[in-house]
Amino acid sequence: MKTTIFTGTKSSEVRTYEKEHRSVAKMAAAEGFVLLKNENHILPIDRAEKIALYGPGAEKTIKGGTGSGDVNERYSVSIYQGLKDAGYEIVTEDWIENYRKEFDQKRQEWKERIWKKVEDDNFPLFDAYVSEPFSYPTGEMPKKTEAATAIYVLSRVAGEGADRYDKKGDYYLTEEENKFLNELSGLYVNVVLVLNTGGPVDLTYLEEYKNIRCVIQMCQGGCEGGAAFADVVSGKVNFSGKLTDTWAFRYGDYPNSSTFSHNNGNVQKELYEEGIFVGYRYFDSFGKKVRYGFGYGLSYTEFKIETIGMKHYDLGTDHAEIGLDIAVTNTGEREGKEVVQVYVSCPQGKLGKEYRRLVGFEKTKELASGERQQFEIRFPLYALTSYLESEPGWVLEQGVYGIFVGNSLDTSAFSASIKMQDDFVMVKTEHICELKQELTELKAPSEEIERRREQWICGLEEKPSVILGSKDMAKKTMVYGGEYEMIPEKAKDFVDALSREQLIRLATGEPSQVQGSGNLGAAGFSVPGAAAQTSGCAKGQGLTDYVLADGPAGLRLQQSYFVKDGKIVPEPFEKSIERGFLCKDYKEPEGEKYYQYCTAFPVGTLLAQTWDREIVKAVGKAAAEEMAEFHVTLWLAPGMNIHRNPLCGRNFEYFSEDPVLSGEMAAAITLGVQSIPGCGTTIKHFACNNQEDNRIHSDSVITERTLREIYLKGFEIAVAKSNPMSIMTSYNLVNGVHAANNFDLCTKVARNEWDFKGLIMTDWYTTNNGPDCTASGCMRAGNDIVMPGLPMDHENLEKELSEGTLDIRDLKKCICRVAQTGWMS
Repeated sequence: MKTTIFTGTKSSEVRTYEKEHRSVAKMAAAEGFVLLKNENHILPIDRAEKIALYGPGAEKTIKGGTGSGDVNERYSVSIYQGLKDAGYEIVTEDWIENYRKEFDQKRQEWKERIWKKVEDDNFPLFDAYVSEPFSYPTGEMPKKTEAATAIYVLSRVAGEGADRYDKKGDYYLTEEENKFLNELSGLYVNVVLVLNTGGPVDLTYLEEYKNIRCVIQMCQGGCEGGAAFADVVSGKVNFSGKLTDTWAFRYGDYPNSSTFSHNNGNVQKELYEEGIFVGYRYFDSFGKKVRYGFGYGLSYTEFKIETIGMKHYDLGTDHAEIGLDIAVTNTGEREGKEVVQVYVSCPQGKLGKEYRRLVGFEKTKELASGERQQFEIRFPLYALTSYLESEPGWVLEQGVYGIFVGNSLDTSAFSASIKMQDDFVMVKTEHICELKQELTELKAPSEEIERRREQWICGLEEKPSVILGSKDMAKKTMVYGGEYEMIPEKAKDFVDALSREQLIRLATGEPSQVQGSGNLGAAGFSVPGAAAQTSGCAKGQGLTDYVLADGPAGLRLQQSYFVKDGKIVPEPFEKSIERGFLCKDYKEPEGEKYYQYCTAFPVGTLLAQTWDREIVKAVGKAAAEEMAEFHVTLWLAPGMNIHRNPLCGRNFEYFSEDPVLSGEMAAAITLGVQSIPGCGTTIKHFACNNQEDNRIHSDSVITERTLREIYLKGFEIAVAKSNPMSIMTSYNLVNGVHAANNFDLCTKVARNEWDFKGLIMTDWYTTNNGPDCTASGCMRAGNDIVMPGLPMDHENLEKELSEGTLDIRDLKKCICRVAQTGWMS
């Protein structure tokens, strides 16, 4: 007789894995905080000094965003608690206590507004929740204390289902916040501004409030964010984080600021008119000044970076590389780490290109004062190619490729060069995702860029150089089709033995009778709070069901659940989010109580700000250990969409405006997760999910070159370097075709071009919002499993099989991959 295994433990005691993983979360947070300003070396602050602590995030520090990226951790350490635990005397205890009371009242009012939408306007609870972000109160005005230094924590929260706004209370300060900072600057000689935000906010007031001498981009640091903050402010840990986005002087400086999402009143179509000029590629190419540039971040010490030499590897193959010998010396007085960044300036050629692009990076070990470290940074020659639609393919154009090395884009200096003697097509492809309407893209200012290039091209002889030509290259021609031949015979034989009913059931998640439909990301039933579970209809033939859990800042499961008479007691969806805060008239059911405490790690942007693959890998491994603990096979993370605009509601989940950094971070976390057998990642959202408003019906209108160079490149890197177990498609359309039903993306790109052999799944309820995206359409596209699975998906599959519009061979191909994933769990 089979015994049911319940996840978690009956004891509420803190367990060893929690302590270990909180330590990992703390380390990652401290490594990712970015010091943006430190006038007069105000930081670090001696522990003997008194601190006046203010701001919405002082005691109510935001650990991460809302929606599926939330985590129900045991507890989180606030900045207030972190500083107190580190030994600092906080002289504003009364202010903090009064703020706590005001916050709790506002929080209750927020909860009531959400339920009003549910009960009066018939909103599903999840939709009401994500459409009503909580606005933090300002608190009472500050007063003069005996402290010389005040810390003000500005907080903003965003999340799934809604984009941010270019208005006060979001991107800009409210009138009350502005007044508060004005008062604070008049009361304290030194003010430290802490940005507890998921992304860029307006900072124009820095010019007005001169006493704001320090600015820290804390981002959202997970459950140990406050403790990590105390470490860097005290100097116990040196700042070593670098920005992964460009912070413009004004929101209007971003190239798509007026047309992004709701800004132009049109959320049906999003025209990617800026083309490849996203983030620093725009500002750097067009000579636009910024407040804080890509890759920027200060330290308590100074470093000297030297490029010693250059080598090439494996010429004549499709994996040829360039290697730079780098030396970094700590020339300051404190120990610390530095990030070395490598950019390349490509010849403008026929295509026109950005002035510089990131191709490689490496973070040093912790260097003592005077210590020197030497290492090599390698990058593939393929990273220098651009996509030529008329070919179509990836080409290296004739000319000089300048290599820039530094600790940020702005400080990087010309250090080496590659001279390409002729044009060469490195990779020959077919077209994908045909553009169905006219789109006028921003063009490269090629003449101005070439004038800038001439300033360093004249000094080529003084720097390391390599001369290459077609004879040194290998051309790769992509072969399309043959997906069935890629599948092992074991999977084919298994699937051929299944009944038609089993095939249909395995093509979707198992419709849950516990948490019901309409509440996104809570359709698992054997692990309470899990996002979904596959069908167990083929257990008799050797394929068990497996569980998927949301991320990407940790596993989103219920903190606790109850078992009665050998069965899990059904509980409301709201128990699975906000640590159960949204529960209304909740009463604990009868039965034995089980606990499922998970770690809230720093958000994706903060992890990327570490620029440290090993730390991100450690986070992945820790998450996987919790996956194994709670019997979860697939983690619905990492999110890796490009930060196309600062107002995207889910930018905090994603890594960067740069595809190379995004791909490397996704690969690192995947390698960490998949170092634990049976655990896998789900890189998402594939592709062009760069806005949240109307995300299910929004059409991303984009050229093939921009799609490939910016929005697919990170996924390509992650697949090549880490072989993730699965990919999740996005809600939106790409040039008129839903990503979930997009054969070009799911099959031609992922399987044929990238040789991806894992599982592809839909985002939740993608096929349940109209006839233009269906379960059968997913099977034809090569999208293997529809999530979380509803009876209407089964009905659609049965109908199209009967009518002959769905070929059973397409269905079987998908189920083969579902089975292969199950066998790995």
